[in-house]
Amino acid sequence: MRKPEFIYVTYIETTPEKLWEALTNSEFSRRYWWGTEVKSDWKVGSPFALVMNGTTTDVGEVLEVDRPRRLSYTFHHVLSEAARKERPTKVVFNLEPYGKLVKLTLTHEDFEDGSVILDGISKGWPAILSSLKSMLESGTALAIPPSCLGIEGVQ
Repeated sequence: MRKPEFIYVTYIETTPEKLWEALTNSEFSRRYWWGTEVKSDWKVGSPFALVMNGTTTDVGEVLEVDRPRRLSYTFHHVLSEAARKERPTKVVFNLEPYGKLVKLTLTHEDFEDGSVILDGISKGWPAILSSLKSMLESGTALAIPPSCLGIEGVQ
């Protein structure tokens, strides 16, 4: 039986280079991801972390870096006890230029059956990527309440 996965596709009026920067730069991510910093040196095998308002929420390891086309890392949520018991999942960003647009495809996969993380990321990723799109296209991030994001344990 195939494991559940999450796929989200959006088109953003930007360049692959600017989108890559938005996905990998803490200063930029704080603006559209409600204070969340992406922490890594973005080398294969390096650690990865998401830090929201000083609290580490997720950790992983960088799996693939093909700037500005493809980025992949493992993802392990560490705030929830139930989530900590699950094995890490895998996140893949594919960036494809389409004239003035970039097609961004996010695949989050390798969930355990009955995963507690799948429900949370199914709420969180669309909000995060919508805010990212808004930030890149208009300069303004979306104000989405944390309760809509499935965020547990972060103030």
